[in-house]
Amino acid sequence: MIKESPMQYDFEKLWKEGMLDWHGRMPERMVDDELEEAFWMQSMKKKKYKQTDEYAKAIYEKMKPHIPEDSSCIEFGPGWGNYTFPLSQDVRSLTLVDGSKSVLAYLKQYFEEGAPVQFVHSKWEEAHLEPHDVVVGVNCFYRMYEMNEALKKMNRLAAKRAIIGLTTGPIQPHYVLLDEQFGYDIKYPRRDYIMIVNMLYQLGIYADCEMIKLEREHRFDSWQQLVEAQSKKILSPQFDQAHVEAALEQYISKENGQYVYRYPFHAAIISWEPVKLI
Repeated sequence: MIKESPMQYDFEKLWKEGMLDWHGRMPERMVDDELEEAFWMQSMKKKKYKQTDEYAKAIYEKMKPHIPEDSSCIEFGPGWGNYTFPLSQDVRSLTLVDGSKSVLAYLKQYFEEGAPVQFVHSKWEEAHLEPHDVVVGVNCFYRMYEMNEALKKMNRLAAKRAIIGLTTGPIQPHYVLLDEQFGYDIKYPRRDYIMIVNMLYQLGIYADCEMIKLEREHRFDSWQQLVEAQSKKILSPQFDQAHVEAALEQYISKENGQYVYRYPFHAAIISWEPVKLI
């Protein structure tokens, strides 16, 4: 609990510190545009036709009431279209902004020539854009360093509403057991939605924030695959696999020959009407 005034904390500074890895270094993908493009190129190759994440439907339903009818809309960081496809049905025109050519090429194939969709290859921070009614960004802030400027740009370009979506924790419950019962160091999240809410507050923007409870599901063909995948957030240089198995056991079910891990997580929908900043 923060008992002091939150105004004395620099939440953008905390965000920047959270971008560093666990050795205090900036990860290569955060600063290397070619490496980031290679990541998205490989990711887009793996996608099936209009493949989106199931949980995105619930997030979009929470976003939709904030989108006025007949709006022009900017979506930055669209990824593989979780929100692009439903947005294109609900707005008058859509401008997609992304720093990855692969992402834009992937999305472009799903829109007929002449559709009211514009594709802008640029980082959000560098894009030259006219104001639109609505500006949307979901799970696309991980490489943004100057967050205050990114948020102010959203506020400036949104004539009617700015909307941010961010998925959040809690961390998978077995990691909490590995920490509390077995004493392992765990890679807990270092940046989260609440930092954005507080950055907006410090800028003079009183944003609404709605939380959605969701469930994630992972399926594995073998127990060993499960254990290996669910050990990746252990920071300790050495660990006992038996401890990981003991922590996982109560959360795993066996269905159709697969090991299934389901656990809760949340999404935050942060939105506001644009304000004149000093």
